[in-house]
Amino acid sequence: MQTKLKVLAVALLMPLSMRLAAQQKATAQVWSQQKANTWYAKNQWLVGSDFIPSNAINQLEMWQADTFDPKTIDRELGYAQGIGMNVMRVFLHHVAWQQDPEGFKKRMDQYLAISSKHGIKTMFVFFDDCWNKVPKAGKQPEPKPGIHNSGWMQDPGQPASEEMANSPVLEKYVKDVLKHFANDKRILLWDLYNEPGNSGKENKSLPLLKNIFKWGRQINPSQPLSAGVWSWNLEDLNRFQIANSDVVTYHDYSPEADHLKTVQFLKMIGRPLICTEYMARPRNSLFGTVLPMLKKENVGAINWGFVSGKTNTIYAWDAPMPDGSEPKLWFHDIFRQDGTPYKTEETDLIKSLTGRGK
Repeated sequence: MQTKLKVLAVALLMPLSMRLAAQQKATAQVWSQQKANTWYAKNQWLVGSDFIPSNAINQLEMWQADTFDPKTIDRELGYAQGIGMNVMRVFLHHVAWQQDPEGFKKRMDQYLAISSKHGIKTMFVFFDDCWNKVPKAGKQPEPKPGIHNSGWMQDPGQPASEEMANSPVLEKYVKDVLKHFANDKRILLWDLYNEPGNSGKENKSLPLLKNIFKWGRQINPSQPLSAGVWSWNLEDLNRFQIANSDVVTYHDYSPEADHLKTVQFLKMIGRPLICTEYMARPRNSLFGTVLPMLKKENVGAINWGFVSGKTNTIYAWDAPMPDGSEPKLWFHDIFRQDGTPYKTEETDLIKSLTGRGK
């Protein structure tokens, strides 16, 4: 905890001149605190999940034309609507766009039509430093029994994320998507880069992080831009993310008391807060304790995992079950594929907090 406090203090209390310089280096268009807080106040309390349909092992299986499945998406977003969720965080992938840019955007639009029908806004994620290093188009791997996110793919990958020769393609992708949806009210926010520096990359991800913020500001969509802080040891990345995000997003899988301290420190920045990953039952990051705290603090709450499926996120990050049997305590996820809650007391609580249970 001392490391967290020290690093947060550095990021939050750095001289104003340094912060302004960091902003100007990326661009001079970071939203003012007033604009960000006015935007946030127009939304109801944000609550939802990181979403991928249960029959997709990764972002490519979700978005490629051959495996894009509107029926499953519609059914499962119906589960979300039923408990009062109003936002989903959804990962994209540039490889699916590269195959067919126009078709990819049409599928995004189809997804948004479905989510909007269910009263759900979307937070799209571009890049990602987590899990498997080399994404490939076409048929995706089958899940490895009992292994958490065995087929999830980084975007653009490793070492692809460090090779600036890839920048022209990535820039075209990001700008094409942002420009197409720049004024789409069904989109809540653009999450530009998930957990930059993960998979041992650390500061090697900083050039791409800086680039995607630059590209985003050049398009200047109506929706806010952000990239969530997630590891308090990555000081350079944290400084840049905090200085350049319109709305502060973050990940926290700690118990309620520690999570609350994170919230209290991040509130010092003076911008709206959205937690874009939490809830890992064996780690005592629970709906029953964390979610009411986030509502009380007016912090958006997006947990990892929705319907148990091919991503295998009912299994813990570091505790595989090679026989593929169901763990006694699920790590993530809320529903079984037929819509039955894993724990009815959890879905009842979510309905109560969202007003759906009235």
